[in-house]
Amino acid sequence: MTSRGEVYDSLDLALRIGEVLLSSGAGAADVSSTMLDVAHACGLRNVSADVTFVDLTLRHQPGRDDPVTVLVRRVNRRAVDYADLIEVDRTVHETVDGTVTREQARERVARIVSTGHARRRWAVTLGWGVMGAGIALTLGGSPVVCLLAFVAACGIDGTQILLPAHRIPAFYQQAAGGFVATMVAVAAAAGDLAVSPSRVVTAGIVMLLAGVGIMGATQDALTGFPVTASARLINAFLDTAGIIAGVSAGLTVGDLVGVRLVNANTGASGLAEAGVTVLGAALAAAAFAYASYAPLRALAAVAVVGTLAHVVMLAIDQTDVGRTWGSAAAAVTIGTTCYLVARRFHVPPLIVVVPAIVPLLPGLEIYRGLALLAEGKDGVLQLASALATALSLAAGVILGQYLAHPLDQGAYRIERRLAGPRMVGTLRRTGLRGRRG
Repeated sequence: MTSRGEVYDSLDLALRIGEVLLSSGAGAADVSSTMLDVAHACGLRNVSADVTFVDLTLRHQPGRDDPVTVLVRRVNRRAVDYADLIEVDRTVHETVDGTVTREQARERVARIVSTGHARRRWAVTLGWGVMGAGIALTLGGSPVVCLLAFVAACGIDGTQILLPAHRIPAFYQQAAGGFVATMVAVAAAAGDLAVSPSRVVTAGIVMLLAGVGIMGATQDALTGFPVTASARLINAFLDTAGIIAGVSAGLTVGDLVGVRLVNANTGASGLAEAGVTVLGAALAAAAFAYASYAPLRALAAVAVVGTLAHVVMLAIDQTDVGRTWGSAAAAVTIGTTCYLVARRFHVPPLIVVVPAIVPLLPGLEIYRGLALLAEGKDGVLQLASALATALSLAAGVILGQYLAHPLDQGAYRIERRLAGPRMVGTLRRTGLRGRRG
């Protein structure tokens, strides 16, 4: 018979693992299923889970007449660290397989979350800079534009280091980042450089959008966690509103000093230029993964999937279908290929999916809408198009996973009875119950 102390230890381990997964952007369905898998592996039966945006709850009642044990853990937001996510995911698999004990798993998780990042902070800043340069390449930017985008991205990362230390809310952090990117473009335009400053701003917008959890919110909505989805959508809306506010403020300052940033062209679209944009997409995706502390072996996987998705998007964008549907098709491509590539490189699919989406984020549509509004014109249509593109990306990735998963018959037979394809966690069926919130 399991003692009360052992019950507490098992539930606490599952909650700590769930906190890491949720903070890393995993969907509520994945978090709930993984926590239940861990609790089951620790010998607990009749466990239920409740996942919200701010709290994780596990309930254990051995029998109908036994008292219920309830543990609740407040989710502390932490910087995304894919290296920690991989280690936690490996610990989950080994715990479920029985190769590590509960005590060993608790020690591992405690060490993972308490140890600092494995990559030096200056290297992460350079990674963000390379990502900005890669986004500028996808827009057909010249070497000077890529350099300016690099500088803007590093400046944005500086605000993300400074402001959280003073407990500044995320809305103002996003606004500060958007303002920094716009002011770099204003300075370039004021210096009469032969560049398109709009691409610098767009690169900054994409960098900030990459941290917005629209995919997790959409996954929660589609898999039956409406409360968590609503909270994530509100959080994503506020973060995006912060970007819009910061860029708008920068455009206003530019107007005041006589610099108007209204050019939003993406450059040529010939075969040679398309090759450059695909290279930029691969570079941006891999750089985002690097800046998020992904191990070096994962960068190749991210670059491959990001390249393939961008090729699909460019091919459809040349037709009359439109960019939104092109982005959706690219997202479906990411969803259908992430499992195969992730398994080959021994990383959770989540680490491949999120960076691969980054080059497809609708930064240009947001900039176009704001530029039109700054001119006193109607830019609402462009902003609505950006929202549609973001939702199509999230929904497309999830659809791609559902389309591809029956090809893996072993996983499909297990997961068709769960919430759906899982981007983190194990594939073992436990028979435990998860509450949807």
